[in-house]
Amino acid sequence: MPNVQPTQIVPIIYTPPVQRPVVPWPGRLLALAVAGAALAVLIVGVTLAPSAGGMATHRQMGFPPCQFLVTSNLPCPTCGMTTSFAWFVRGNWLASLYVQPMGFVLALITGTCFWAGIYIAVTGRPIQRLLQQVPMVMLVCALVGLGIAAWGWKIFIHLRGIDGWR
Repeated sequence: MPNVQPTQIVPIIYTPPVQRPVVPWPGRLLALAVAGAALAVLIVGVTLAPSAGGMATHRQMGFPPCQFLVTSNLPCPTCGMTTSFAWFVRGNWLASLYVQPMGFVLALITGTCFWAGIYIAVTGRPIQRLLQQVPMVMLVCALVGLGIAAWGWKIFIHLRGIDGWR
């Protein structure tokens, strides 16, 4: 066996130069489109007057009444979402959370998508490192669980007759 020096046993560590990742122009335009879509949803929320009854704000856009509610006298999982968005964009987050908790969360996510889209479009910096910190399976399970709990809350306040914000 040849005589091996200790410096030859330790591997050489090579670190490539770190370059700041940049989102290419098509990605930046897509981020701008996402920000625009999120802003459009929030602007629609501003144009609608929140229903005092906690539901039926969507009727101002010409949509029919909720058939699930009409048939069963129970709110569907999305009942109150538009009202929640309308309260959210007015800064009354407590009312938004009360009339439909999942609507509040979705409005918060919509606002976050707007700001993240603007950030990516302007700076060209990706946010995937931030998104990789969130385990997506747990996030989806948490959102589904929150959606079910929010529906239960909406049914509870509807049956009690306290589903409006006055």
